[in-house]
Amino acid sequence: MTTSHDAARRAFWAEQMELGYELIGRVLPFEVTECGEGFASIPDAAAAANVEMLFSDSKIAGELERVFYIREGLVQDLVTIGREMNNRGWILKIEDGYRSMEMQSQLVRKPELFDAILRKCIWENGGDLPAAEMVFRRAIVLIANIPKIGTHMSGSAVDISVFRRDDGSEVWRGNSYLEMSERTPMRSPFVDASDLQNRLDITAMMEEYGFIHFPYEFWHYNQGDAMAHLLSGQPSPARYGPVHWDRVTNEVTPYDDPLSPLNPMEVIEREIDAARTRATQ
Repeated sequence: MTTSHDAARRAFWAEQMELGYELIGRVLPFEVTECGEGFASIPDAAAAANVEMLFSDSKIAGELERVFYIREGLVQDLVTIGREMNNRGWILKIEDGYRSMEMQSQLVRKPELFDAILRKCIWENGGDLPAAEMVFRRAIVLIANIPKIGTHMSGSAVDISVFRRDDGSEVWRGNSYLEMSERTPMRSPFVDASDLQNRLDITAMMEEYGFIHFPYEFWHYNQGDAMAHLLSGQPSPARYGPVHWDRVTNEVTPYDDPLSPLNPMEVIEREIDAARTRATQ
């Protein structure tokens, strides 16, 4: 790969990450009036509607199981999208749904993901170890280290992949979930035209029913939260914010402090040291 091409990839990545950080700065003060709506099971709703869907069987972090639930007001839209994908010969796969504070906090520190972010930061920094502040900024964009921007914690987001019904092959988007590179932004110029078209076709189906795409990850869609309202130009207060969810009673409780980092700077610094140790083993 030529030096000039590598420089272009690095410049694009840095630009996209800074744009993502700027977007988050606009989301943080956006008004949320939590509606108190409970959650619904995506697998149960799909089964009841006879819609074929797939669900990830991997752990989110450590031994924590993924939680395929979303706000009650969104589940039927998601099932309708699944039905339309079935009619097209596709199967919607839900990679991730709701995340608790514990799940999101651990995800930021998950060695595979944290190491990937650190490697990209070193690459972006010309091969030198970056300052912890840079890693902190990237973690905010890529793994939502602040609850207000973590739409999975609002129960208003899904990460998805799409597969073909006839042969089970993935509808290819340039990479599979969970990619962490200059190919990750939705409109990355570093994916083939056909792969970009698949991304845009899937996005059109999601956005027809109100699920807005996050520009810096080709697999993430959300609705009804501050991020979605801002990206879609809706000035009214968002109805979904980060909540603790009681699975037994189906009651939600808004976070006391949705603006505080889940992993503050000192934790990020410790994780950088741990990642460097892992890299030498």
